[in-house]
Amino acid sequence: MKKRIWVVSELYYPEETSTGYFITGIAEGLARCHDVNVLCSQPTYSQRGVRAPAKEQRNGVSIKRCFGSTLDKNIIVFRLINLMTISFSLFLNALRCINRNDHVLMVTNPPLLPFFIALACRLRSAKCLLIIHDVYPEVMVVTGMIKADSYSAKFVNYLIRKLYLGVECIIVLGRDMRQLVCEKLAHSESRVVIIPNWGDINVVKPIPREKNNQLLTIKLDGQFVIQYSGNIGRTHGLEDLLTTALRLKAEPIHFLIIGSGAKRNLLEQAIQKEGLNNISLLPRVPRDKLNDSLNACDVAVISFVADMAGISVPSRMYNIMAAGKPIIAVAEENSELALVIKEEQIGWVVPPGDINRFNAAIQEARADSVQLAAKGIRARRAVEMKYSYECVIAAYHELFKNLGKLGA
Repeated sequence: MKKRIWVVSELYYPEETSTGYFITGIAEGLARCHDVNVLCSQPTYSQRGVRAPAKEQRNGVSIKRCFGSTLDKNIIVFRLINLMTISFSLFLNALRCINRNDHVLMVTNPPLLPFFIALACRLRSAKCLLIIHDVYPEVMVVTGMIKADSYSAKFVNYLIRKLYLGVECIIVLGRDMRQLVCEKLAHSESRVVIIPNWGDINVVKPIPREKNNQLLTIKLDGQFVIQYSGNIGRTHGLEDLLTTALRLKAEPIHFLIIGSGAKRNLLEQAIQKEGLNNISLLPRVPRDKLNDSLNACDVAVISFVADMAGISVPSRMYNIMAAGKPIIAVAEENSELALVIKEEQIGWVVPPGDINRFNAAIQEARADSVQLAAKGIRARRAVEMKYSYECVIAAYHELFKNLGKLGA
């Protein structure tokens, strides 16, 4: 039966950050069979400064962009102001637009937004679904914002548990995340559904190294290239990569780091201080350059700090797989990232902080080109079979079809 669905997110098209990209894809996929409407803000991240139409119809989705401040998010006070104005504006518009028995799909960022929208759903007697991208307060603990045993952590955990218990369904991105969320819910595990993100297999495809424009531009002929691509944030273990690069400074191995984020300045300073000529640090690339960018390596690295299992699942994994690249994961063994790599036999898993294992994985990858190519082929096959856009959207359609049976 056709449902009226509201997707509420700060980020939506034309935003190209991962949240905006995936939420846009989910909304447009659901619009094939349902009446889908979006409440979002004006672009605030990758497309900040772009003024999109206040109302727009795009690919079957009705979009309403709400007012919110777009101050410089790198200044903490301005970022807080943005968070408050956007969350409150979306809340007011939700109260005006959402009707009884509508279905509302929301995300966990910004952190205040799901609480506002859950309240709006309760007041309007709508059914609320939550997509979790990051688990709180755990992500705040790992990044050092609060201590695990503090009153702040306990209070946030209390609020989060109330939020989880009050929604119709929770969508998580991986098995480790489901386990962590279920621990907060006690007897409501049946409402927690795993639907991963996807790799864009029609845009990102394996291309021969000798035809890669980016590698030709930066002249890395004869070098074994290891790439880290994506957000360079507080949860990502770039320190391990720096230490490994320092150890391998004299070898024909080059580290290509592409992206932006809170740790980029730290990287720039370390590269300059240690004279790390075996690291190239490039800015984030737009999506239309993603295929060239992800193919500009022999092996990819996805690196996390310790204790990140269950807190976040890296969406970049699926596009790396689409490019047919093996992956070295610096992550816990029970993380979704590690589980996928081991199940599909597409790379190596290294515990955070274990530089010897990291180095050994690089040397093994470099020493056996046949094994490396086989891992890349398996990676591409796995994303086509399990982690394509069509697979993920089919899972969302199945979820809405069986929504009333959850918890039964």
